[in-house]
Amino acid sequence: MAQVTSGTMVKVLCCMCGVPITPNTSNTCPSCLASKSDVTKGISTEATLHQCRGCQRWHVDSGKWMACELESRELMSLCLKNISGLNKSSSNSESVRLVDAGWIWTEPHSMRLKVRLTVQKEVQAGTILQQSFVVVFIVRNQQCIECQAEFRQGSWKSLVQVRQRVGHKRTFLYLEQLILKHGAHRGTLNIETFRDGMDFYFPDKGKAARFITFLENVVPIKVKSSKKLIGTDDKSNISNFKYTNFVEICPLCKEDLLYLPTKTARNLGNISRLVLVKNITNVIHLIDPLSGQTAQLSPDAYWRDPIRPIITAGRSRFTKYVVLGKEAVILERNVSKKNATRRNKEKLATLTVAKEDDLGLNNLQIEERSHVGYLMKAGDVSVGYDLVDVQLVDDDAEEARAAGKLPDVVMLRKLYGNAAINEADAAKQRMFKLQRLEADTVDASKAKSAMKDKENDDMDEEDFLREVEADKEMRSNMNLYKTEVAMKKEKEGVAADDDDDDDDDQQVRLDELLDGLVLDDGPDQDMTGGVPLDEDLPWGGVYQAGVLEEGEKAAKDGLNYLGRDEALHVKTKDAAMPVETFGHQFMDKKFTFK
Repeated sequence: MAQVTSGTMVKVLCCMCGVPITPNTSNTCPSCLASKSDVTKGISTEATLHQCRGCQRWHVDSGKWMACELESRELMSLCLKNISGLNKSSSNSESVRLVDAGWIWTEPHSMRLKVRLTVQKEVQAGTILQQSFVVVFIVRNQQCIECQAEFRQGSWKSLVQVRQRVGHKRTFLYLEQLILKHGAHRGTLNIETFRDGMDFYFPDKGKAARFITFLENVVPIKVKSSKKLIGTDDKSNISNFKYTNFVEICPLCKEDLLYLPTKTARNLGNISRLVLVKNITNVIHLIDPLSGQTAQLSPDAYWRDPIRPIITAGRSRFTKYVVLGKEAVILERNVSKKNATRRNKEKLATLTVAKEDDLGLNNLQIEERSHVGYLMKAGDVSVGYDLVDVQLVDDDAEEARAAGKLPDVVMLRKLYGNAAINEADAAKQRMFKLQRLEADTVDASKAKSAMKDKENDDMDEEDFLREVEADKEMRSNMNLYKTEVAMKKEKEGVAADDDDDDDDDQQVRLDELLDGLVLDDGPDQDMTGGVPLDEDLPWGGVYQAGVLEEGEKAAKDGLNYLGRDEALHVKTKDAAMPVETFGHQFMDKKFTFK
């Protein structure tokens, strides 16, 4: 009998091919074992995904929907979760290990997604097999709950009613631009506009609360909330409510003239009692038109002691003045505790003006300080308040005027373009235009009232555009788009500002305007990447490859991608191959999906 040398491994022959191998339970070499083994057994090669055609979101589970881009890691995570047999517990000895996953190109109209997976499995002690195969996902259209609610009447859960008790809509026009710029209207089911406000319908209470928080950050408001019981289930103790939130915006508006109470003026840094509302944000910004001193009035202070403006900004209250000359004013001393800033000091000027209607009739001229005097030059046309003939609604203000403590005129702003010379086509010659919200207008019951409201709305819109035209700070909070007039000037190389008016920093310049807004002419080209809409496409009418090249998104997310030519030669399932060690788990920390 042969003696076995110490340290020599005993080998046996493979039962299939006769190759000497280390003894194992099946007495089969790895190659033969791979030829008769299927690592992917029990893993489905077809699955179904549901996508909402309206909002382009993908269904996750339990009524939850998630927004994912094609070829993204998030969509890959969703696909892997829907593969049956792949997500077995790791404690099971029969479980497979996913080591790689990548996208395969599919025809855009096919409503299919293909993923190439590579898995490993230990079929016996010390023998690890690796196999690649293709999983096909069928995309089905299904409306999400939010999109279903858009097509049903009375499906809203929370209503936000925004109101302002004033006679114009300029504040809502400004608020509309803020909403559009920040996208605060996303998630609404419907928007309705009225003469005195707007209604926003939301599918749940949380979205309405976020919208109210946005309003608190941009305008001074106070909120009243209520709820109405729609139905209740006593057995499960579940009740269905509809919530209504009444939001009232502060009635003070830009360019309103105030005569503050003595106590309020003292609390605001001993500012002059005669102040002008400079602008409205989450606080009320005030400015002394004669000294340039500024102050901020908080919403709580206003609602605690409301102040009624002595003159409300409106076209009927404005008086046009022609500037005849100006002289710079430097304040050497200010009795206020909060001195006027250096910037406001440099803006002060004494203007010599005359009423536009008095030109050629008399030689009446008025000299008065103005906080916007630095903008003016001889020949300019501006608007202001005539405090000599106007009727004031405050008794203290009437006494101050009788005592000669009020100025004769308060200048508001400079008029630009054709609006200064009263041309009929002033609006057509404007260089910018604004985007509007898609809202349903609630018409008045009577035809005469509807016609009157339409005229008032057009007048308010024109007044608002003139305010925007003369206020650079206001324009910074909204998106302005180029008109054909601006595009023509840009092609001709004409500068937007005047050659001899270097001090005027408030007028609209071409570099402030944006491209891409086409009103009543289909969707913006920038949003579709220049690709025309096709309602038959499964991804909502816009093929996303028009925005990103094929495989570009997958490369950014670190995923493999097989292009159009390579996809034609990919096998549905490759043969299993033996490997020495396990590969890294595909779903590790660096592939954490949200």
